[in-house]
Amino acid sequence: MSAQLENNTKMLKKILSLSGKPGLYRLISQGRNMLVVESLINGKRMPSYAGDNAVSLGDIAVFTTEGDVPLAQVLENIKIKENGGKTAVDPKSDHYKLRAYMVEVLPNYDKDRVYPSDIKKMLTWYNLLIDSNITDFLAEEKKEPTEE
Repeated sequence: MSAQLENNTKMLKKILSLSGKPGLYRLISQGRNMLVVESLINGKRMPSYAGDNAVSLGDIAVFTTEGDVPLAQVLENIKIKENGGKTAVDPKSDHYKLRAYMVEVLPNYDKDRVYPSDIKKMLTWYNLLIDSNITDFLAEEKKEPTEE
């Protein structure tokens, strides 16, 4: 993994999606056989076990015609398009509107491998992150001092 890609995904590493559970969760602590997570929707803490299939948003990428783009970059593209606000399109819109919106955000996304349900999930996650004041999707690059 390139250094830039690794930096870009670090911001979302502690935000998790749990299969079968709505919303997103912030990783609070990690035990031997479980995670303690906090819901971004209501702030309640709960244990998450191995069977819950927790996936870090920092580990997710979106298929494009030239390769994969980290989810952090897609979320940043949405933030730029929406000037830091919530999405202009409702995540529950029909698949034509969702695909048209995705072309505006990531023009080269792979239309055969990225389904409308994936777009809906990304837009829902984006809105939830904005509501939770989590807006730093990409890590800022640190400038190295140069020797003269």
